[in-house]
Amino acid sequence: MTVAVWMGVALLGGVGAVCRFLIDRAVSKRISHPFPSGTLVVNISGALLLGFLAGLALSAHMALLVGTAFVGSYTTFSTWMFETQRLGEERRVAAAFANIAASVVLGLVAAWLGQSIGAAL
Repeated sequence: MTVAVWMGVALLGGVGAVCRFLIDRAVSKRISHPFPSGTLVVNISGALLLGFLAGLALSAHMALLVGTAFVGSYTTFSTWMFETQRLGEERRVAAAFANIAASVVLGLVAAWLGQSIGAAL
């Protein structure tokens, strides 16, 4: 890999992380509820975007730059797991299971939809 690819990964990874922070924050401000809606929106939109990129059949370098660097830093598995565990600790078991179910089902639908749209282009 070239230095330009590494620089692109660093730059797009940073942009993805900032986008995640801004979107999570904006959603959480609008929906003042202890359910982790911001993380859910970020992860579902990330699944849609990654599916779309997969449908486009990008080159290996472009897939690395956009898929791994941007979308990888934009979405967040660890925060999703921590927030779900926190809901369980707070004895909000129904909300914890709802977070798991909604994330998995909506994430799969979003990835499929994104890939279908990308492949159609």
